[in-house]
Amino acid sequence: MTLLLTVGKAFLCGGAICLVGQILIDRTALTPGKVLVLFVVCGVALGAVGLYGPFARFAGEGAAVPITGFGYALVKGTKEAIDARGWRGILEGPFSAASVGTLTAVLCGLAVSVFARSKDK
Repeated sequence: MTLLLTVGKAFLCGGAICLVGQILIDRTALTPGKVLVLFVVCGVALGAVGLYGPFARFAGEGAAVPITGFGYALVKGTKEAIDARGWRGILEGPFSAASVGTLTAVLCGLAVSVFARSKDK
């Protein structure tokens, strides 16, 4: 039952974030790129004021996987780096916090590009 509750919370919270993004794309003049940037900035802002952390603990991967979680990871990594290394952490923190996810995305994109060929429409 605990696994079902955990998966359900992640699905509902992550789905709600995606629903907001889809509504913004459908109902406003915002392009998908602008919505992505808006979500990253929202994750940074909510993480900076301490609101995204409790939401992330509640929602689990439902808050970590969407792009807002990337913004929160940048803030969290920066805060931890500042605590550990002082003001130098402002530059080091975001890179170390986001490096694993970024590397994974690059390697997956490279793997797909080896096996797939683009076609003209």
